[in-house]
Amino acid sequence: MYIIVVGGGKVGYYLTKSLIEEGHEVLVIEQDPRKCAIFTDELGANVLQGDGCEASVMAEAGMGRAKAVVAVTGDDEDNLVVCQVAKHKFNVPRTIARINNPKNERIFHKLGIDVTVSSTELILSQIEQVIPAQSLVHLLTLRSVGVNFVELEIPPDSPALGRRLRELGIPDDCILPLVIREGKEAIIPYGDTVLEAGDQVIAVTSEVSEETMHRILLG
Repeated sequence: MYIIVVGGGKVGYYLTKSLIEEGHEVLVIEQDPRKCAIFTDELGANVLQGDGCEASVMAEAGMGRAKAVVAVTGDDEDNLVVCQVAKHKFNVPRTIARINNPKNERIFHKLGIDVTVSSTELILSQIEQVIPAQSLVHLLTLRSVGVNFVELEIPPDSPALGRRLRELGIPDDCILPLVIREGKEAIIPYGDTVLEAGDQVIAVTSEVSEETMHRILLG
């Protein structure tokens, strides 16, 4: 999948790194030449120096063949412009925007932006929903401290179905901060939450307990 990332800050860096590791074709648009050099030297990413808000730069980047555009600059207005131009001029099917001010979220949705998020791992989870993937996908690995961010889909034969989370025996070093139901409803789960088949679960787990969590939720 060809994905264009606009913005070469920390979010853009780690997002690009993760996407490249997942095997996607990624191009980064960034104005700062120093940041462009970092992406090229450290990640081997394709980089286009320029203003990602300009249609001419988007055209040069091959926006017309992109399957997803992710705007992660530090300016909400720029992210909105990038996504609107990508969708309405270049017909990009999936536009994802980072929002720095939560008050802007309603405006973004009213103006047709597909997804608004505020963290690297949630951006990745939205991208993975439209990509054929393994049942357990590593979104971000903090290897230095032994912690993994993962996404998994609850299968129809999961042993967790019909039982409250508090009853599943999930290890203390595993946290389930988000459940996405039917691809459109975001649920912050609690102990009484009951998972359904097809739920996309975002989990944070230690490397030691990851296999245990896999067995509890997937069987």
